[in-house]
Amino acid sequence: MSGAGPDGGAPGVAAPALDTPGLWRRMACFVYEGVLLFGVVMIAGYLFSSLTQQRHALTGRHGLQAFLFVVLGIYFVWFWSRGGQTVAMKAWHIRVVDVAGRPVTQARALARYLLAWLWFLPALAVLAAAGLRGGAVAAVLIAGVATYALLARLHPQRQFLHDVVCGTRLVTQRPALPARRPRAG
Repeated sequence: MSGAGPDGGAPGVAAPALDTPGLWRRMACFVYEGVLLFGVVMIAGYLFSSLTQQRHALTGRHGLQAFLFVVLGIYFVWFWSRGGQTVAMKAWHIRVVDVAGRPVTQARALARYLLAWLWFLPALAVLAAAGLRGGAVAAVLIAGVATYALLARLHPQRQFLHDVVCGTRLVTQRPALPARRPRAG
C-alpha cells in the first residue's frame, strides 16, 4: 500500500465533500449560462456570416448550425476540462467533476457536452414529428427541459442523466474564505 488516503490523495487528508447543488440552483445556472451564451453565439454567428459572405439568414443555415455546435463544444470542453467551471457555474458555485471528485479530462468533458444535448433532443423530436411551429416551439422546449431536469429527482445523488452516463457529477464549489487576521491590540 502506498499510504494514500481513501480518495487516492495524501494520507490523513479527507476527500472534499461532494454535495450536489439543489435543482433550483442548477436551473438558475442553466438560465444564466444561456444568457452568457447569447453573446458567444452572436459573435460566432457574425464571424461565420463574415467568413462565408452570407447574404441571407437561411442561406448556409446548416453550416451555421454545425459551426455553432462546434463553437459551443469548444466553449464547454475548454472550461470543464480547465477548472470544471464555466463563468455561470462560477457565479452559482457549481463545479463538474468525475464520480471520484477529480477534475474531468477533455475526453470526458466532450462526452458530457455531446450527452448534454439530451436536454433538448426529445423536445426537438416531438416538434419535428408533430410539425409544430410558432409559440408551440418554446412551450415544447420548456416542457422538455423541465421534464429532463425533474428526472434528476429519481437519481439517488440527484444527478442529471447525461452526468450519470458519462461518469461526471455536479458538486457545490464554495470559494475558500480568506484567513482572518487577528486584531491588533
